Amino acid sequence: STPLYSSAASDVYKRQPDVSYTPVIPLGGYTGWQFLQRTQSDQSAALANTPSLQRDMQYFRDNIGTVATGEDLVKDYRLLRVALTAFGLQDDLPNKAFIQRILDDGVVADDALSNRLADKRYREFSKAFGFGTDLPPLSRLPGFADRILDRFTEQSFEQAVGEVDGDMRIALNAAHELPEMAASGGSESTLWFRVMGNTPLRTVMETAFGLPSSIAGLDLDRQLEIFQDRAESVLGSNSITQFSDPEAMDDLIRVFLARSQVAQFSAGTSSASIALTLLQGG
Repeated sequence: STPLYSSAASDVYKRQPDVSYTPVIPLGGYTGWQFLQRTQSDQSAALANTPSLQRDMQYFRDNIGTVATGEDLVKDYRLLRVALTAFGLQDDLPNKAFIQRILDDGVVADDALSNRLADKRYREFSKAFGFGTDLPPLSRLPGFADRILDRFTEQSFEQAVGEVDGDMRIALNAAHELPEMAASGGSESTLWFRVMGNTPLRTVMETAFGLPSSIAGLDLDRQLEIFQDRAESVLGSNSITQFSDPEAMDDLIRVFLARSQVAQFSAGTSSASIALTLLQGG
């Protein structure tokens, strides 16, 4: 299965949390997805109750109120790991200078770093902490820890699912990010550019639409045309706002999982054919 995120980070930072619960996904594809949807609440709660996550969450609750700057956060590995994981950015743990710049710049200025990045998860991350202004940081407000830890639990469950089935992890991510994006406002072009700049969401779209990853080398406007044309052809609409409808979201995931399974089967068949040819030749 395709990994959710690509990163040059060392393997030590790519390892999943040390947890004692493994999500149950008895089948692949859309049938497995339906099972996961029915059991997600119970399975996520089981994961959140594992000792390792409980320790991380308690540490975050006890210490996040002492954080007043981006530097404070990046200096504390455990706090930073929870915070980054909550926004799906855990692969950036080694990139402390980059993360501190994201936090220190805030989101108010047009030229703030997170405002200039295509991947808007960085902007959400910076906005959540509220550094880079003369106002007190949001990390000291009541309820802040709960909001971040809700996201941390959700993302930790996605990571654990990815250890069992990478496609399911990507689908889970899309199932909550696309509806949020659809409801966020902005022009269709702006929303599509956000999807194109978000690696997990782009993977879902490219797979569901049968597009090669090589289209990333094309001009952005041409990429936009291709994505919108294929969305119209496959889903009957080229609008990102359609994903505020659960049925449209489900259709996209069903097509994504089906095409991914076909691609994996084809790759496996090809490998088997080569092996058979070599054996026969021997």
